[in-house]
Amino acid sequence: MIDTAVIVLNWNGKDSLKSCLDSLLAQSIKCAIFVVENGSKDGSLEYLKKNYPQVRLVVNQANLGFAGGANTGLHQVISENFAYAALFNNDAVADKDWLKYLVKALLDNPDTGIVTCKLATTDNTHMDSTGDLYTTWGLPYPRGRGEPVGTQYDDQTTIFSASGGASLYRIKMLEEIGLFDEDLFAYYEDVDISFRAQLAGWKVRYVPESVAYHQIGATSGKIKGFTTYQTIKNLPWIVVKDVPKGLVGTVLPRFLLAYSSFIGRAILRGQGWTALKALSVSIRKLPKKRRERKLIQSQKTVSSTYISNLMTHDLPPNAYNLRRVRSWWWNLKRKT
Repeated sequence: MIDTAVIVLNWNGKDSLKSCLDSLLAQSIKCAIFVVENGSKDGSLEYLKKNYPQVRLVVNQANLGFAGGANTGLHQVISENFAYAALFNNDAVADKDWLKYLVKALLDNPDTGIVTCKLATTDNTHMDSTGDLYTTWGLPYPRGRGEPVGTQYDDQTTIFSASGGASLYRIKMLEEIGLFDEDLFAYYEDVDISFRAQLAGWKVRYVPESVAYHQIGATSGKIKGFTTYQTIKNLPWIVVKDVPKGLVGTVLPRFLLAYSSFIGRAILRGQGWTALKALSVSIRKLPKKRRERKLIQSQKTVSSTYISNLMTHDLPPNAYNLRRVRSWWWNLKRKT
C-alpha cells in the first residue's frame, strides 16, 4: 500500500511541469502524485490530461495561492488516509532519492512532524534553502540562501522551519495543529505552520541526503509587487499568532522597527501604494489573528525558553540596512 503522496501546486507553470513531474515519477520509492491545478490560464490543465494521465488532478477554478492550493490537495490526501504528504513546487526538480530520505527521517524520528531537504538552484551552484530560521526580530529567512553549494550543510539536524516548496508533512501532525493559514496566500505560510508545529511539541528536521533543485522566484516573479505585498501583509500575523507571551517583549519592538523600514523602502522604490494596501489588509485582519492566537497558544506544550533556543538571536544575513541602524544605536549607547 502506498502511504505517501506528493502534492504539486501549479499556477500557469506549464513550461516547468515536465521536468518537475518526470523527476517525481522517477522517485526510488512509490508515491501517489497529485497536481493541484490552481486556476491556470496557460493550458496547464489540458497539458496534464494529455501527457500525464497517471497523475491525480485536483482542480481549483481560481488561484487560491500556495496556502489555499496546498490545503485543497491536503484535504484530498487526508480523505484517502495517506500517512505522509509532501509539497513540491512546480518549478523544482527532485533527485531520485529525494522522497526516500524524507520518509526515512519521519520513520526514524517519531517526534518529528515535518522534514525538509537540501534545496539548491537549478544549476546546482548555490543554495536556495536548507530549512528556514526565525529571528528575534520577527523575520524568517532561508538558511544558506545564496551560498555556494558545498559541505557546510551536510549534517542532519533539527531546524526552526521547513520550506514549503520541497518538504514532507506527517498527516497525524496536520490533523492536530491544522493546515496552512489561507489568509497568508503565499510567503511565510510554511514558517507559520512550522512555528505552530514547534509550539505543539513537534520537531522540524533538515535532511541533507534529500536533494532538490529550484528555480527561485519563477512563480512570484510573474506578478509585479507580489513579494512586497505578501511580505508586508503576512509578517505581522506570524508575530501576532505564534510568538509566545514570554518572547513578545523581545520580538515585538525589534519587529516594529524592521517592519517600518520595509514599508519605508517600499515607498522609496515606488511601491508605496502596494505597501499601504498590504498594511491595510494586515491591520484589518488582526482581530481574527488574535483569536487564532488564543487557540494556538492554548495548545502550546513547550516553554518560551524552548522556542527562544530554537530562534536565531540576530538579524537575517541580508538585513544590511537594519544592521547599520543597529550599529549606529550601539555606538550611540557606548558614547552615552
